[in-house]
Amino acid sequence: MKFTTSLFGQVLQIVPRGEFLRLVREHRAERHAKGFTCWDQLVAMLFCQFAQSKSLREISDGLAVTCGKLNHLGLRKAPPKSTLAYANAHRPWELYQQVFFSLRERCRQESPGKKQHFRFKNRLLSLDSTVIDLCLSLFPWADFRQTKGAVKLHLLLDHDGYLPEFAILTDGKATDVLTARQFQVPAGSIVALDRAYCDFQLFWNWTTSGVYFVTRLKHPALYQVVEDRPVPQRSGILADQIIRLTGYRTRRKYPGRLRRVVAWDERGQQAIEFLTNHLSLGATTIARIYRDRWEIELFFKVLRQHLKIKTFVGTSPNALKVQIWTALIAVLLFKYLQFRSRCRLALCRLVALLRLNLFSYRNLWDWLDNPFQTPPELPQPQLEFMF
Repeated sequence: MKFTTSLFGQVLQIVPRGEFLRLVREHRAERHAKGFTCWDQLVAMLFCQFAQSKSLREISDGLAVTCGKLNHLGLRKAPPKSTLAYANAHRPWELYQQVFFSLRERCRQESPGKKQHFRFKNRLLSLDSTVIDLCLSLFPWADFRQTKGAVKLHLLLDHDGYLPEFAILTDGKATDVLTARQFQVPAGSIVALDRAYCDFQLFWNWTTSGVYFVTRLKHPALYQVVEDRPVPQRSGILADQIIRLTGYRTRRKYPGRLRRVVAWDERGQQAIEFLTNHLSLGATTIARIYRDRWEIELFFKVLRQHLKIKTFVGTSPNALKVQIWTALIAVLLFKYLQFRSRCRLALCRLVALLRLNLFSYRNLWDWLDNPFQTPPELPQPQLEFMF
């Protein structure tokens, strides 16, 4: 049966249109708009993400050749290349940041929740950053090294559905520790992070705020063992200790007690030292928490390989931020579809399949449950003869 709206049009209906218009008015994003609305810009940039368009001309031409299928997207016509370029360069990127946060709340309602191998009730978060390389001759404002430009995307990932909780865009020279202090982490949460964020002043601020962390121990670290705890047998745990920092600077930054857990990595054939301020969870649970931090690396991998954040259709700071935030909006839309799907497709496969069927006229939810099934056709009407 042929559906009346394309798959792309049905995906766009997930974005709350009324909330979007309210945010447009709040940011006064259409002050000087002449026929090209912010919704038109959002649709064009999401098409850039979904269809993997490499330039403004590909976006404009890709929408123009849809043969009258733009009505269901909320567009009257395909945007000219120059119009889209001007909008990306001048309309506030903060609008799409707020759209991201609004859509995230809707996706959280469909989230299946934490994986079953964690029994604790605390929220589990991962914090990390990825460097987005830029050509210095095209992006001279993004100076990173002598012959290289870059910006950094800092992300806080919620493991309940692996949804991005918060994101910050900085220049490539921004340090991870200073940026981490800008994140508002809810009390009672457990944050898994790598050694780049090992800052005892940051850890003490989190501890006094009721936030737990799990990270790798950075060498050299001077400490005194206060207590040796029993180690579970045949678990790969080599040591479980309560320690106190003894270094002159570190003990002033973190005067409290910490926990050191040493686990054997069978794959890498090495011992890994974990550091945490959570004193009651099992040692094997601490090791699994850090292992689950790999999900944020997989999130960055999907973002880099299947969405447009490696090549950009604009060179101004505003255009770059618009494209990155629309990429994050696209990720939320894909996650929403993944939550609703019964097919249990991996996110990378779902992205590829939707890209190949953007303007197919199918029921979106039926297609998500079985994307490889050919839809049944309506029977041909039979002619009635009058005698």
